[in-house]
Amino acid sequence: MTNPLLLLRRGAGGLTPVTPVVFDGLELPASPNTCLVGPASYAGPKHLTQAPWPVTPAVLWATLNRVAAGFPRTWKLGEFPDLDGRPIQPSAPGGAPAIGRAQAQWVERSALMNYPDIIAAEVRAAPEGAALLLYSRSLFGWSDLGVNKARAERWLAALDAALKP
Repeated sequence: MTNPLLLLRRGAGGLTPVTPVVFDGLELPASPNTCLVGPASYAGPKHLTQAPWPVTPAVLWATLNRVAAGFPRTWKLGEFPDLDGRPIQPSAPGGAPAIGRAQAQWVERSALMNYPDIIAAEVRAAPEGAALLLYSRSLFGWSDLGVNKARAERWLAALDAALKP
């Protein structure tokens, strides 16, 4: 059970240190208080599909961090810029596709009750450019009344707008 004293905290206060979400093999809970977004090539279950963006992973990573910093009541919990031991690069030597995976996690607190929800985002290289896995989940309750899906859609729309040429 999540500690209800978290509701008395602000920002990331009171939350345990984060570890990377292992998206490959991730099992979604039975409760309807999550939303997972991934590319069509993602083998696991997902609620929404997002095509890769025609940018490098480095560009998507920088844009993701800039966009996330602009959301209200949202604080970064942790960052893992080199999940596979190699930081994201614009491109590999010799013009090969970009390499590396990076992940960051944020907490967004609700305006009225201060409920903390966790957002994990992972950028991966894809043949078409850069793919995103985005997982928004509630720490409290069974249902979120669509809050996590709406948040995921808001983040995707903000990324689309920020990445338009």
